[in-house]
Amino acid sequence: MMARRLGFGLILIVIAALVAGWLYIEQRRAQLELGVGYAARVACACRYIGNRPIGQCYKDFELGMEVIRLADDPATKSVTASVPLIASRRATFDPLLGCQAEPFKGKPLKVH
Repeated sequence: MMARRLGFGLILIVIAALVAGWLYIEQRRAQLELGVGYAARVACACRYIGNRPIGQCYKDFELGMEVIRLADDPATKSVTASVPLIASRRATFDPLLGCQAEPFKGKPLKVH
């Protein structure tokens, strides 16, 4: 009986933590979308204009951008920045225009 209660309580705690995490992510989604777009352009410029290895491009990030991951695609001269399972944007190098971010494909934010 005690083990059953303990198991039920543990399940409730896990569910509460998952709901709290989801709510936190939804609150921060706009910041994450903005951050990955910025990171993609900065890393693209670092990689294809500055000719630096992708690993060095993290040095150009602002404080708080540690959760963003970069993926380099030399074949298309593009860099994808992402927060896994939450947000992702790609910037591609163009010889005339520099690094251009792909158009935003998410749901527009409502501004009050």
